[in-house]
Amino acid sequence: MTTTVLVIFGLTFFLIFYIVMIYNRLVKMKNRFKNAFAQIDVQLKRRYDLIPNLVETARAYLKHEHETLQDVIEARNQALTAIKAAEHNPGHPMAMKSLAGAETALGGALLNLNAVMENYPELKADQTMAQLSEELRSTENKVSFARQAYNDEVMLYNTQRETFPDVMLAPMFGFMDAALWSIESQAEKQAPKVSF
Repeated sequence: MTTTVLVIFGLTFFLIFYIVMIYNRLVKMKNRFKNAFAQIDVQLKRRYDLIPNLVETARAYLKHEHETLQDVIEARNQALTAIKAAEHNPGHPMAMKSLAGAETALGGALLNLNAVMENYPELKADQTMAQLSEELRSTENKVSFARQAYNDEVMLYNTQRETFPDVMLAPMFGFMDAALWSIESQAEKQAPKVSF
């Protein structure tokens, strides 16, 4: 009887230990993709902070292009709202879709601004504009790298969550699928050109 009790105790201890290991692994992986999202957040906020400076610099030259400048500011504000919503639940499919859509709209508005600025050589020669353009270009690259890192971490998390035996325990502990940062249409996949 004592041997049976010891075996049952040992198996129970092993099972509990194994479940705790699975839970801890999923927590660690979830925190890694949340951290990767935080890196995107930092770069996007830097980008959102640069855009008003860019618009203010351009405003002096583009007196007749008020609508274009307003579109950029509105798209920036929508993207800022979307990133704030996504911060609270990174990886949530609706938050990521909303953020990707807002980022696409902002990219389109910046592309339109760039097209308008092509008609103003004195603006392109402005030293402040050149510096802001370079900072924005650099930030766009950092955003791209951060998105890739986020998608890599989400893929690892989702793969682990979907493998046996984790797949049986993950929903029970509230570990749901995380959404990749994806762009659906070909037009959206074009990076905004920010050479003013």
